[in-house]
Parts: sequence; C-alpha cells; structure tokens
Amino acid sequence: MKKLILANWKMQLSFKESEKLARNYQAKIKNSVFEVGVLPDFSALEIVGRNLPTKLFKLGAQDLAPYLKGAYTGEVSALSLKQLGVKYVLIGHSERRQEFREKSSLLRLKVQAALEAGLVPVLCIGENASQKKAGKTASVLRRQLEEVLFGLRIEKDNALVVAYEPLWAIGSGQALKAAAAEAIQVMIKGVLANLVGRFPRVIYGGSVSSKNAADFLEWPNIDGLLVGGASLEAAEFKKIISA
Repeated sequence: MKKLILANWKMQLSFKESEKLARNYQAKIKNSVFEVGVLPDFSALEIVGRNLPTKLFKLGAQDLAPYLKGAYTGEVSALSLKQLGVKYVLIGHSERRQEFREKSSLLRLKVQAALEAGLVPVLCIGENASQKKAGKTASVLRRQLEEVLFGLRIEKDNALVVAYEPLWAIGSGQALKAAAAEAIQVMIKGVLANLVGRFPRVIYGGSVSSKNAADFLEWPNIDGLLVGGASLEAAEFKKIISA
C-alpha cells in the first residue's frame, strides 16, 4: 500500500475559504507518490470534492455519527458521507476526546458505523504529557486500541487506518523525533496484529510540517502523516506530499 497523507482542515476555514483552498490545491498540486486525502468540515465536503481531482485526492470527513440512521438531531450519517464520495473518516481525534469528552464506547460505535457503510475509519490514539513522562505511552496506546477494536471484524488491511498523535505534540510545534515515532509505530502494529489479525497502515500526526515530513516518511513503519495547520496553505502542503 502507498503511504497515506491526510490534510485535516479542522474548523479553521469558512465555506468560501475551503472552496478557495481546494482550488489552490488543484492548481498547485499535480501529482504525488503518496495517497492523499483532504478532510474539510462537513459544510464544505461537497464543494471541496467537486474541486479536487479524484485520481489524486481522496475525500475525508472529520467525524461521523455512531449510528447509520435515526432521530439523532445534528449528527451526520456514514451513509450520507459515502454518498458524497468520502473514503476516510477521522474517529477519536484528541480534540474530540478532550473537548467533547468522547469515550471509547462511543468511538467503537463510530468505527462500526464507518465499516458498515464502507468507509475507512482513521482511529486516532495518543498519550498526554503526564502519561509520557510516567513511561505509560505503550500501555495507554494499547488500552485505547483494545477498548475500541477488540472483537471487531476488519476484513482487510486497508479497511482501517490508525493515526498515532501524541497529545503533547499537537499544535505545539514540537513533533516527536522520527526515530522515536518509528519505534512506537512498530509497537502499535504488533498490538494490531494480535488484536484484529491485520496489518493496517499506522500514520503519525502532531506538528507535522514541510520541515520534518521527509524525516518521518523515510522510516518503513511510518505509513504516512496526519497534517493539521500545515495543510492550510497549498504551497506548504505541496512540499509535504512531495517529500
């Protein structure tokens, strides 16, 4: 499988700004050796998808409802996302876990909904600064994976992506060293092999920029990147996916 680079625009752009950035991507980015996904907010999914060539860019969503259909005001179904052309969907991003208090039981339902609809869940995991300092990184990541994925049937390796994002690195400008990230990715893959019997891609996120992207991507077990703020400028993102 190709390495995967996902651009998470979060809630940083208006509808018009999202449309403009999509057009800038289209104008500036003509090819990449990587698989590339773009994740705008819900309101811009259709317009962004319309402005990006599908041969190069895959469409992604930043969240989804834990159920496929029903009286759930304000939620967005995986089935609707599928109809919009979405392939990837973030689940359990640290901002969802922290700001919206999302627990593993809810994330498990979201992963199930994504799988049932034929979307690829991108399950985000990561330790905070105090857990890292206490040497609990491995146990925290293993627990997060087990609580969400235990007993779930993953049909093939490319039906799931795991994104490792150390919480202390996100938006801090202090990314984990690439060699350390490689070691953690290896550990995660070992857990996944035992847990779901598959070898999905495990990508890294957390203060990724054009200055460090190539360092991460040269390691064999870092299967790609989840990019936040650096994806909000087409020229900067082009450098990352050209690394």
